Amino acid sequence: MPTDIRDTEYTFDNGSPDAVPQLRALESFLDPVTATRLAAPVLAPGGVCWEIGAGGGSVARSVAEAVGPAGRVLATDIDTAHLAPGANLDVRRHDVRTEPPPGDAFDLIHARLVLLHLPERRRVLASLAGALAPGGWLVIEEFDCTAPLRVLTAPSDDAAKLFAQVTDAMLGILQSHGADLAWAQDVHAQLAAAGLVDVDTVTHSRSWPGGSLGASLHETNSRQLEPELLDAGVSPGQLEAFRRLLRDPGFAVMSYQFVSTRGRRPV
Repeated sequence: MPTDIRDTEYTFDNGSPDAVPQLRALESFLDPVTATRLAAPVLAPGGVCWEIGAGGGSVARSVAEAVGPAGRVLATDIDTAHLAPGANLDVRRHDVRTEPPPGDAFDLIHARLVLLHLPERRRVLASLAGALAPGGWLVIEEFDCTAPLRVLTAPSDDAAKLFAQVTDAMLGILQSHGADLAWAQDVHAQLAAAGLVDVDTVTHSRSWPGGSLGASLHETNSRQLEPELLDAGVSPGQLEAFRRLLRDPGFAVMSYQFVSTRGRRPV
């Protein structure tokens, strides 16, 4: 178990003022992809489901609607400030790194942009696979952050270089907190090694123009990580220019590859 606090804390703080726009940007981009991946046969009326790192709760709410009044959804996070319970939706503070699964017969367990941040990711994934009911599905969705983000258009070469410099610094900070930027590439094999069947993976990426919700995610991330970016040598002027660039309609960049992998416990 790492003793350095940097290796045991999530990089982004759900309690910060920037957490809400960050969550909204992620939901706007990712929820349609996740909804497709959780559709039948993964989700069925009456299912018992666990949403890990539920964030703003958008996925948990849609899952609760899909399973209906006969089903049950548990939404967990280490910070539940943005989560609200519902008729068939329970909310609980829970840390998958240190606490056992809150049950052992889930028809669906879903975690989005969670395990890549955890040094204990492989142990946690094996634990999640063991908490599935026979026939239950585990769906793990992550960003693949290994390839440089491709700038499609920029006002100048210097602007494109600045974008690369700041985003590279942010990825370095993620790694210093214990994130594995290539974890998305390993999930398929890890699900198979855990004994799951029907394992399949899809990837999704799209362009984010300046001023879009997608581009705003980079800006919000830079605000959350500002103290560490400054420590890493990014100047206040560079940060301000970076944020202006992300609002410039003449700028566009490809998103990270979003990798969705799912597998089913044999009956």
